[in-house]
Amino acid sequence: MPDLGKARPIFRQDTLEICFMGDMMMHARQIETASRKGYDFSSYFRLIEDRIKSADIAVANMEFTLAGEPYSGYPCFCAPDAYAHYLADCGFDVFLAANNHILDKGSEGAARTAGIYRRLEQEKGIRFTGLASDEDERMGNYPLFIRRKGISLALVNFTYGTNLGYTDHWPKTNYMGMRSELGEALEKAGKADIVIALPHWGPEYTLDHSEAQEKTAVWLIENGADIIIGAHPHVVQDTTEIDGVPVIYSLGNAVSNMSAANTQLELMVTLKIVLHWNGDITMSDPELTWLWCSRPGGFTDDYAVIPVEEYMGRKEEWIGEWDYEKMRTTFERVRKTDDR
Repeated sequence: MPDLGKARPIFRQDTLEICFMGDMMMHARQIETASRKGYDFSSYFRLIEDRIKSADIAVANMEFTLAGEPYSGYPCFCAPDAYAHYLADCGFDVFLAANNHILDKGSEGAARTAGIYRRLEQEKGIRFTGLASDEDERMGNYPLFIRRKGISLALVNFTYGTNLGYTDHWPKTNYMGMRSELGEALEKAGKADIVIALPHWGPEYTLDHSEAQEKTAVWLIENGADIIIGAHPHVVQDTTEIDGVPVIYSLGNAVSNMSAANTQLELMVTLKIVLHWNGDITMSDPELTWLWCSRPGGFTDDYAVIPVEEYMGRKEEWIGEWDYEKMRTTFERVRKTDDR
């Protein structure tokens, strides 16, 4: 007979691991380089692909449209469909689409982008948020609810604006300035165990967050955000806590052709959320992994995202030692700027 006097756990204890990466860019040189290999992007995340795939949920910030040929880089980004397929195959589960470039190719380009993401959802289980073709779709992904291992998450993705200005017709993105709509999304998100705010915000190329970012972060926390992870500045900004809530102001670029100061250094953020046997849910401090986006002629003849601390001291593996030295000095400088 069973031992009825022995207490047994009500819940199965488990840990949910989520990783976040910054701006997935597609500049003209990236398109040109990939076109020579049949739009093969496999070099991009080869060195960290196992980490992406091992996460229960991996989130990517998709800063481009999928508007079809002709493809184009800055200032109006239009990437090959193969890029989104590659990122899905790499292990990314969630695509963030609320950014200043989502309307670069107009409403038709945004509609086609959403259509490709819906197809990837059917074929590969990808989820997306930050873009919707109609009210029903928006109701379903703003916020985006995900449940894994008995833990429910709500992802709230929004942008400060778009390069073509505000549009009130479909498809639509989510705007930071539309506080009533953002507030409603956060209120809905409160039904989840963990609320993750994912803003596209802040001044570009500055290592420190702005006063406006901080004020918005306080407002997000007051309205239920359990963690804030930002993008857009193209560099890593400072990381802090506000009332015990972690705030990562900017992850920087994930992959791009940028070479200006600090734009090749980036962060991958890993969250571990634990469901305890008694039903309590706790979130550990975010784990920050420093990465470097090496351009062709640096580490290899293609783009490669490199885990910085793992490859420090391995200069002989670079085909261009200048890139190694740039990685080393950038890492030391940014770390010294703020004790991060």
